Amino acid sequence: MRTVRVVAALIEQDGRYLITQRRDSAVLAGLWEFPGGRVEGEETDAQALKREIRERLDVEVSVREMVSFVSHPYERYTVDLYLYACTLDGGEPRTRAVRDFRWARSSEFDAYDFTPADEASMNILLGEAEV
Repeated sequence: MRTVRVVAALIEQDGRYLITQRRDSAVLAGLWEFPGGRVEGEETDAQALKREIRERLDVEVSVREMVSFVSHPYERYTVDLYLYACTLDGGEPRTRAVRDFRWARSSEFDAYDFTPADEASMNILLGEAEV
């Protein structure tokens, strides 16, 4: 089974986290996730994350430390998801290559249907799973 390296951004402002909803044409359509995407070619994780956030939300980010890693098997491939703390470098996100986005408190996460890999990342962050 092939493995896909994916990076995602944990962006927090005023106690809320930026989450995005996958487009109707995407795999796992309509589910929520931390914004990010696939690492392509020779990109570093930081380069891929900056590109993905720009493409999806039309904002620039600074990538800081990795905060969690999960490996989640799906039917046809495994996703290795690296979650990085990030900060917005000005501007407001807008829906560009996502269906929607929200600023949500961690206590509100249960109201959203997250992708399985992102759900596992959230459990690590909230102390409900082992790293």
